Amino acid sequence: MNKKAFDVQTMTQLALLIAVVIVMKVVGLGSVPVGPLNMSFLTIPIAVGAIILGPSAGAVLGLVFGLLSFKDGMSGSSYMTAVFFQISPIHTAILCIGMRVLMGLGCGLIYRVLSRLDRKGWWSTLVGALSAPLLNTFFFMGYICLAFYNTEYIQGLCTKLGAANPLMFVVLLVGVQGLIEAVACGVIGTAVCRAVRRVLGLRRVSAKA
Repeated sequence: MNKKAFDVQTMTQLALLIAVVIVMKVVGLGSVPVGPLNMSFLTIPIAVGAIILGPSAGAVLGLVFGLLSFKDGMSGSSYMTAVFFQISPIHTAILCIGMRVLMGLGCGLIYRVLSRLDRKGWWSTLVGALSAPLLNTFFFMGYICLAFYNTEYIQGLCTKLGAANPLMFVVLLVGVQGLIEAVACGVIGTAVCRAVRRVLGLRRVSAKA
């Protein structure tokens, strides 16, 4: 396959994954409200793109996810994000968009490094897929603690949850939700990546991306 054909194929696959992220969000398959947070499954197509197409694709897909999340904050569709937007639109943009870009990029980089140690490309795919929801939680909740922890809204949640410090706040707020996200993305993301590789006749596409 020549470089031009490869680029067209890559762009087509990326466009398809972007469409999947948007459709999942629009039809309500991308997130499930759980308390003040939304349990998100949009990390699944992001993980697939980061692993199959590389870190740059993961960053682009994370950007799409972030823009959709930021839109929810501006429209009030997500109560927590809407509260953050009223407090600081700039910090909310960094939280929703910047942290999701880092998540997609980080997922692709983690897989790229591990894939060099994994000849069969199985466990590196699993760890890469798991890293997407874990990084999403780490970056998102980490920035909330950094930028919004001392606000009246978050302090109210801390009191309600009985959280004495930022770490306990994150653990108590995320709880089982984070575990479900990680398991879903790890299992489904790995299965989809392996299926795509079989269809394309490739084993570790992102190693060359």
